[in-house]
This record gives sequence, C-alpha cells and structure tokens, in this order.
Amino acid sequence: MTQKPYLISGVVGNGRMLGCLDKQGQLVRLFWPQIDYPQNVNRVAAGVFLPQGGQVVWLHQPEWEHSQYYQEDTNILVTRAVHNYLDISVVTEDFALPDRDILVRNYLIRNEHSEEREIHFYYYSDLAIGEGYRYNTTIFDFDGEALVQFRRKAYFATGAQVPVDGYQCGWAWDSACNAVLNGNAHSMGSDGALMWELGFFKPGEEKTMRVFTCCGTDQDEALAHLAWAREQTWPGLREATRSYWRGFLTQARQLNSGDAVIDTLYRRSLLVFRLMTDANYGSIIAAPEFDEEFTRCGGYAFCWARDAAYITAAYDRAGLKDMARRFYHWVAGTQCADGSCHQRYYMDGSVAPNWGLQIDELGSVLWGIWQHYLPDPDQDFLRDIWPYVVRAVEFIHSFLDRETGLPKPSMDLWEERLGEHTYSSAAVWGGITGAVNIARALGREEEQNRWQKEADELRTAILHRLWDNTRGRFLRGLKLGVNKEEFDWRTSQGEAGQMVLNRKGYPSYFMGLDPVVDASLLGLAVPFGLLSADDERMKMTAEAVETHLSPARVGGIMRYEGDNYIGGNPWILTTLWLALYHIELKNYAKARDLLDWAVRHRTGLGLLPEQVNKDTGETAWVVPLTWSHAMFVLTVLRLQEAGQLQPQSVPAGFSTGN
Repeated sequence: MTQKPYLISGVVGNGRMLGCLDKQGQLVRLFWPQIDYPQNVNRVAAGVFLPQGGQVVWLHQPEWEHSQYYQEDTNILVTRAVHNYLDISVVTEDFALPDRDILVRNYLIRNEHSEEREIHFYYYSDLAIGEGYRYNTTIFDFDGEALVQFRRKAYFATGAQVPVDGYQCGWAWDSACNAVLNGNAHSMGSDGALMWELGFFKPGEEKTMRVFTCCGTDQDEALAHLAWAREQTWPGLREATRSYWRGFLTQARQLNSGDAVIDTLYRRSLLVFRLMTDANYGSIIAAPEFDEEFTRCGGYAFCWARDAAYITAAYDRAGLKDMARRFYHWVAGTQCADGSCHQRYYMDGSVAPNWGLQIDELGSVLWGIWQHYLPDPDQDFLRDIWPYVVRAVEFIHSFLDRETGLPKPSMDLWEERLGEHTYSSAAVWGGITGAVNIARALGREEEQNRWQKEADELRTAILHRLWDNTRGRFLRGLKLGVNKEEFDWRTSQGEAGQMVLNRKGYPSYFMGLDPVVDASLLGLAVPFGLLSADDERMKMTAEAVETHLSPARVGGIMRYEGDNYIGGNPWILTTLWLALYHIELKNYAKARDLLDWAVRHRTGLGLLPEQVNKDTGETAWVVPLTWSHAMFVLTVLRLQEAGQLQPQSVPAGFSTGN
C-alpha cells in the first residue's frame, strides 16, 4: 500500500464522490460511494513521454514546478505544472460532475520548446477497491476503450475522449514508467495503465487529454457513464459544473464585508460544507480521512453529533436550512433504544469505531434542534423530531450523578479523558433548555415544567460544584479518570481521589478535581448561554483561557494547558470560539483580531485546517476541518449582524440561552 500524505491540498467531489489531491495535483484518495468509506485509491499518476528517449515523467514528480488554485466560487481545482528542463507545461482541471459519479481530469499539455516534438500521455491507476487488494480484477474493455477495475459491486471505468493507443492490466507500474505497456488485457490484480499518442506539437502548441473515471455498481453502468461523458463537449461539462457550484452559493446568505479575502473565504467555507455533507444521507464528516491506519489519531471521516451541531448552526445562519434539516432527520435515525447516541457514525448511520459515550454530543443535538427551529419556525419539524427529544432527555435524566448533580463521567469533547466535565455539563444544560423550548412550542406543558426543573437543578450544580473560587475560574471538571499509577501517586501527595468498582468488580480511578484551563470552558457562555458573557466568573475564566493558551510565537488559542496532540498547537476553531465570546462582550476589535489570525492561517487554496504549527505558523494537521469552517462562518455572520462588517440581513439563530 502506498504511503499517503497526512496533509492534503485540495478536495473535489459531489457529496457521493470525494477526491483528495496533493499540492502536485496527484489524486491520493477517492472515496465512493460515500464520502467517508471506502477509500479506493492506492496510487494514481499521470505523465508525459517524449519518444526521443528516457522514461515517462510523472506530473507529481519534484522536477516540476507546481501552482494551484480553485476556479472562483467553484470546487474545480486547477493545478499548473511546468517542467523547465523538458520545456513542457500541463494545466490540470479536476472536478466531479454534480449529478453523475464521474471524476473529470482535463489535461492541457503545451510544448514550451522552440522545436516541434512528439508527446505521449500516460495514465496509471492502482485501486484498492473497498480498501482491499483481494479479489480485485482489472481488464481492458475494447468496446468501451477503457480500463475497468472492479471488486464486488464497485466498478471504475477509466478512459478518455479519444481511443487508447496502449494498455496493460496487472503489474503495470514499471512498464508504464519505462513506456513499454505489454497489451495484457485481463488481470486478477489491482492496477493498470493507459497510453495515448498525442502526435507532434509545434512550438507553443497545446493539446487536451480528458480522462474520466466513472463509477457504477456494475460494468455496464460504469461504461454507460463513460460513453455519456465522451458525448459531452468540454465547455459544456465545465460550464455545467461551474453553474452548479455558483448556483449553490446563490442559495446561501450573501456576505459583503468590505474585505475581499473574508468574503472569498466565506464562500469557500460554504463550498466545503457541501463537499463534507453526504448527498445520500445528510450526515457530515469532520474532515476527509487522511490517517486510514490510525497511526497518529483515531480518524476523521466520521460524523460526530457535536461537530455537526456547530456545523448545522452555521448552515442555518448561512441560509442552508435544507442541509441542516437533513442532518437532524438523519441523526434521529441513529438514536439508540435507550435514547443515547454513540460517539460517532459512518455516513449511512452505522456505528463507527469509537471509545465510549460523550454525553456532550446528545446535549449538543438537542441544543442544535432548537437553534435550527428559531430562524424559521416549523412545528411539523418539531413534531417529527419530538420522539427523539423525549428519549434523549429521558436518557440524560438517567445519566445524572446523584452525588454531584452533574452528568456522570464520560469522554470529554477532545476525546482524551473520562470525567464529569464542565463543557459536557454546559452542553447537557443547553440541550435540556432546548428541549424545554421545544416542549413549550408544542404546548407540552408537563414535559416543559419537568424539564425546566431539571435544567435549573443542573445549572445550580454546575455553578456550585465547578466554580473554583481559589483559582478564580471554572474547573475543567470533576472526577477525572486516571490510571492506577497516577491515582496512587497523586493521592499519596494528598489529593482527593476515589476508586469505583464496576459490576464485575473491576476498578476505575478518579481524581477529585480537574483544574486545567481549557478553551471549551467558553462553552458555558458561547454557545450554550448558561452564563452571560459579562458574568464576572465567565470573564475571569475567559481571561485565563486567553492568558494560558496563547502561544507566544504565533498566537491563536490552544485547546488546553499541556496539550501535546500533534505537538500541542493553536487551533482555528478554539481561536474563533474566543472571537465569538468577545463578540458577545462587544469587544469587536479583539474579535476581529482573532478572526484575522484565523484568516491569515488559511491554506493557499483557502481551506481552514484544524491546527497551526506553534513555532512556524504552517498548517499542522487536518485539511479542511469542517468545524473550523463552521466557526469562521458563525464568527463573520455575528460580526456582520453586530454592524462590524458591512450591513447585511442575517436571520437570528445560534442564540445563547433562551
């Protein structure tokens, strides 16, 4: 299996197909028929060959100089490669057709040399269909003029707008590199290569190669897509795709901030939202997967209800209400029989690999349902979702710790520690409060009154148990789960701790207090509104966040003290979280500074990463992170609403409290 890069450069897709490309324009991942699974590419490469001698020169190799951009307001990715020694340039346009599962790769090849030369074009495809190498087959279909690769009910047909001049199925990489394809037409293997003789190029002459990869559940379907694509004109294909994406943007709220960079990033964020939302189900991935083997993390191509609650809040604020509505109908179908939810899911609602309950997610969804209702009240939606709400609140009630009044220990939002976390408690309070509002809107007085009492009791417990008067800020939580060695050492130093036996007699160990400063403490005010932003306790906590979590060299806000994930860097979303808090305080200059920091640390293609290297300011991890883009959209629209950007009507939503 080819080693894949952790950091990608660009993404293309249509909600069923998601392609990830590197800075050289090489297709390194292709997800289909869902945007989370499976990933079907091992290695795909395109290259040119001059018959005068030498080997095929692949476009991703370091001898080329590369530049890259998205066509304005589209998900069409353009990569320009210039080979100064060979005097050849190639401009590649990559995109997926909006209404068909066809990846289009248009190569404009130009002879930059002063003499006429003959050029051949090579395309190599090694697919790990269904993320596996067993039982793959690669054939050359003579009637379809295509390389067909398949496994079970997944078929990929690759061909061009012109007939093929050479092919090889199986063991094709070395042959392709040496420009000696052997004509083998059938292989129980995963790879194959195609070649086209493009003829002689006069000085300055350009010719086009258009390669289509067409997906289907059988060979006939994939080849039918390919035949259809060949019948289309290049201007027609490109313009239809451009029109689709620009039409999508016209459905959203427009931003005219007076800052072209911010406006462009806003539109790019909306385009990212569409790529990260599964067209079949309405679920949302946190990011395109980049660590399939879980070598440095637990993976990202899953739907977390917590991330999605923030993301759908951004959808709603940006006027993409239908996308948010589809998510909430989807999430209702994933609810467990007892009313709880799993940590994360695949796009089709199947339970994904996980490490335990995160109670903040259930609270976040209840909060998000109410936020979704606010801008455009629709009681039919509330009636449809009501059974989900009832079961969720009932589960939360059963999950409260009768000793502390807080939700029992579960994993925190960063998925690193067990405990009774302040953020989780605030999210649960926000969820119950959202359920109270839903009950009120539906005239369900009995549930409204009962749930309001629970919300009031939980708020009292949070303020009583989690405020640390000595430190002058909120604790991160109580009952922090630790291993036995840490428990023994800390209790030997005089700290309070507790050992708890489960039903089979196995022990778990908890420390009494977790005083670490964590950016998620901002959640008490934004978005859940348990405290107002100007509450003195909240202001002291936010000051601690800013003081303790701002790296001196590059700025931004880290997640928490002592964070060492990927080196412990500032995150885009935490920085914008603090910006949203300052907007609530009307500290607009500070909020704008934080926003500008996030904008400066976008990638060259205008995508927002998860983290920024604390020493260099370079992109450190995960591109693009959907939650980062959501926090950006929420921040700019809140600033606009506050009159700090050029005025534009934006509906209410993402409100705090009631």
